[in-house]
Amino acid sequence: MPSVMLRAKGDANTRPQGRSTRERPGDLAVTEKVTVLWDEAFTAYDFGRQHAMRPLRLELTIALSQVLGLFRLPGVELLSPTPAPVSLLELIHDPAYVSAVRHAPDSMLDAMWRRYSLGTEDTPIFPKMHEAAALATGASVDAARAVWKGGADHAVNISGGLHHAHRSRAGAFCIYNDAAVAMSWLLAEGANRIAYVDVDVHHGDGVQSAFYDDPRVLTISLHENGRALYPGTGWPSETGAGKGVGCAVNVALPAATGDSGWLRAFTAVVPQLVRSFQPDILVTQCGCDTHQRDPLADLLLSVDGQAKAYEILHRLAHEVCGGKWLALGGGGYEAVSVVPRAWTRLIGEAVGKVMKGFTPNSWREMVRDRTGVYAPSSLTDGATPSYLRWEGGTGNPEASGIDELLDAAVLATRKAIFPLHGLDPFSPAPALP
Repeated sequence: MPSVMLRAKGDANTRPQGRSTRERPGDLAVTEKVTVLWDEAFTAYDFGRQHAMRPLRLELTIALSQVLGLFRLPGVELLSPTPAPVSLLELIHDPAYVSAVRHAPDSMLDAMWRRYSLGTEDTPIFPKMHEAAALATGASVDAARAVWKGGADHAVNISGGLHHAHRSRAGAFCIYNDAAVAMSWLLAEGANRIAYVDVDVHHGDGVQSAFYDDPRVLTISLHENGRALYPGTGWPSETGAGKGVGCAVNVALPAATGDSGWLRAFTAVVPQLVRSFQPDILVTQCGCDTHQRDPLADLLLSVDGQAKAYEILHRLAHEVCGGKWLALGGGGYEAVSVVPRAWTRLIGEAVGKVMKGFTPNSWREMVRDRTGVYAPSSLTDGATPSYLRWEGGTGNPEASGIDELLDAAVLATRKAIFPLHGLDPFSPAPALP
């Protein structure tokens, strides 16, 4: 088993502390096996101390999950990844681009590398960049293999979800597109249909582009709209091309959307489309930069609202594809107060535990010693996510302000996509637990 870099003092052989959990209700199948990919080497994916995407966020997540005992539960396997070879990377990426990454210099000034969007402020070049990116990608392929061939019900790779990388260029912190590579591997291994749901605050443009004309892959992205946010794409009119028309789905949400609006939009679009598509496996990009404290975007979710989305996705995986669920990380730039709690709750969801108690004292002390920052004492934000279910028609006739803008965004997506799947855009959303 790989070691955990940030180990809370005194917790290695003790019972989990500060945890309030409940078993999953009986209507959800009990998970037999969950694989979590982790290695300290993930922290080598590091753009430097001043960059927004700090490897610390991964370390703190794994340390919190460990001290809460999630990796000691029956059926949970902590697996060290293998780097993706060039042949896997070239399932998605142009060989010339892979070669450029492999030979990228340490300098940020060479204009030759800028054509690949390398050496930019968003994606600066760092030593052994190829090796670090290939490891994160290999971890997502290993996670896919664990679910598809290894007998795991679910697999989690929080180092993955690097959804902005394109065939021939990097994009916004993303060097290789691990999600797209893993899904291409699944297709090559016999998957007939894959549903990809992206809940990051930014549009999953690289994944959408990779499968834009492929009817075997349904990509759904819910994100803050691109009027003021990178990458400026992801509008309802982007529905796919050729045989893939209808397989690209975008819900472009207004800024300041919170738990209730986000969950209303999510449940009005995602469950019906995933059920209609009937995938063999569900792949989710679980970026947590939708949180109200994230410094790079403008949505207002709580970790409780994010956890509710993970729960719904978990249930869909069991309902539609026999539990086959590959959960990836993604964005999330509040490295102490948000990401560790959000993704620990993601891991908890995958292993069938709901995490709602206190963060252990030992973990908070370790965070303070390491960062000088006081970590939150609770695994929740104290929110109770609730939402008004989409009841058909054009939305809530009494909506105003942000709610009216949100309903207009949802309706635009439904009108663009639902008829292509034989669904009525004005139908009610399904009732969910």
